[in-house]
Amino acid sequence: MREVLTKSMARNIFFGGSLFFIIIFLLLSLQSHRYIVTTSTDRAGLTASVAHGKRVWEHNACINCHTILGEGAYFAPELGNVMTRWGVEDDPEAAFETLKGWMEAMPTGIEGRRQMPQFNLSDEDIRGLSDFLIWTNRIRTQDWPPNEAG
Repeated sequence: MREVLTKSMARNIFFGGSLFFIIIFLLLSLQSHRYIVTTSTDRAGLTASVAHGKRVWEHNACINCHTILGEGAYFAPELGNVMTRWGVEDDPEAAFETLKGWMEAMPTGIEGRRQMPQFNLSDEDIRGLSDFLIWTNRIRTQDWPPNEAG
């Protein structure tokens, strides 16, 4: 092998290596996009009620206190798997009633405890929010959150 690296050899190594890693990056991006689109999201379950619940979630800035699928603040519990924790993931009516009861009981007034504000949501908003949380609960998250409590 030559002991001297010429300019043309260095340029060829640079361009060849750059092209190689750009191709690898594009292939990995394509593979991850295909995985996310085809396997993780429940597109059939994406209804108008779920979309309304997402708007309620955003309008009331729930993410300022809660996390959902690991995104958000860590002041309040993770809500990506809350329907499983409550045992109502397969029953939308029970999920609605449970969430409604929880939200109407807030704040509890217990001294020294973190309190959820009272948003005074309508039944339609609570139903949409419960449908959104059920839909979020069905997303295949590759075992996130790492424990049942979120």
